[in-house]
Amino acid sequence: MIVLDSTSDVVEVVLGSSVTTAELQVMAYWRDITATGYTAGKTQSLTTGTTDATVVAAPASSTQRIVTYLSVTNTDTVSHTVRIKHAVSSTERTIWRGTLGVNEAVVYDAQGGGWQKLNSAGTPITVGNDGPIDVQAFTAAGVATWTKPTSFTPKFVEVIVRGAGGGGGAGASLATAVVAKGGGGGGGGACAVRRFLATDLAATESVSVGAGGLAGAPGAAGAAGGAGGIGGNSTFGAALTLVTGFGGGGGRGGAISAAVTGGGGGGGVGGAGGTGTTSGGAGGLPTAATNGSGGQGVTGGVAVATTRSAEYGGAGGAGIAATPVASSLGGSSIHGGAGGGAGGSHSATPAIIEGGAGGSGGTYVTGGGGTVGTSGAAPTPGSPGVAGSMHRGGSGGGGGGTTVTASTAGAAGGAGGSHGGGGGGGGVGHNPGLGGAGGVGGVGAVYVICW
Repeated sequence: MIVLDSTSDVVEVVLGSSVTTAELQVMAYWRDITATGYTAGKTQSLTTGTTDATVVAAPASSTQRIVTYLSVTNTDTVSHTVRIKHAVSSTERTIWRGTLGVNEAVVYDAQGGGWQKLNSAGTPITVGNDGPIDVQAFTAAGVATWTKPTSFTPKFVEVIVRGAGGGGGAGASLATAVVAKGGGGGGGGACAVRRFLATDLAATESVSVGAGGLAGAPGAAGAAGGAGGIGGNSTFGAALTLVTGFGGGGGRGGAISAAVTGGGGGGGVGGAGGTGTTSGGAGGLPTAATNGSGGQGVTGGVAVATTRSAEYGGAGGAGIAATPVASSLGGSSIHGGAGGGAGGSHSATPAIIEGGAGGSGGTYVTGGGGTVGTSGAAPTPGSPGVAGSMHRGGSGGGGGGTTVTASTAGAAGGAGGSHGGGGGGGGVGHNPGLGGAGGVGGVGAVYVICW
């Protein structure tokens, strides 16, 4: 228990830095014991700065003040180092010191085992085994600034960077009984991870989050579709770029002939993926022709395949063979962005050839991402890929539905999920209906973790 037994005994709280937009809330309960009995008491207070703040005052003469409960809760928007002291006259002794994250608390309970730190959900943390952690997430395309935390002194910094996904190609538009092709899926963005000593980094560092590759635009009625754009690179570091996650390549636009539709290449740790042509877009350096490992970017597909997946590199976007076959799926990636699925085509009969789903984040199994749109008299778009997180890349968008119904447009491919998913390819339209647009690639992301 904490005992105050003189008129100069107090309990104080002091912060390592002043609060910014809120306060640290303090609640204390005690009982005063005299020769004739005891009286309960309490204090509610706020502390906001680096000057000692008394939170339990001294007792009256010939009185012992027994502190039975004391809590300090950080309701500010940043972490703070907190020191709780027992001061006797001019002599001060620290009785608890630690860092409280946002909405964390430290509690002293004389009946419940002493000091206990609680996380933001109110769950106990073992005091002494935890350290402050600062996580800053950058998930919007554009330039931003990372600031090294000042509420504690970090020793290490880990940076996770994902490039943006490539855009899916647009589907063709054709009415004659010849082969017409859907758009190829965009390639996924690569994931790069680096760890630094905090002292190796400046107080601030520049962050750039890559924008998703542009969606392939439909051509004129009766014409081929446009190719998707390459996803932007994401970077961390200003004067010297310290970490780069390269973007995925765009899928080829669908042709109005039996020509191969190449999927976009996945980004690698050394370069962006290439745009699909009549061959798959090259995977970013170091390139993998089929399933990749490490930071290899995987080359885009040219036919139905299950070998377009990656580990840290971006997966390859789905391609379509010269003679189209249904269900051309985007590749998946364990840590990078997944590839988009191919759009629906039609054969020389003409007959509908279904497109395929996008790849998935967090796995090495092709497909499983955004679903392919339905085909027929009223085709529907492919569904967008699922957004990624700090731990995995975004899924690829599904391919758009196709049609052989006169004067009907093909459907658009689904957008790639944020964190580097490739966009799906658009489906074939029936002239004068246009082909479906490709899906835009998923934006990149940067995470910076300090401890």
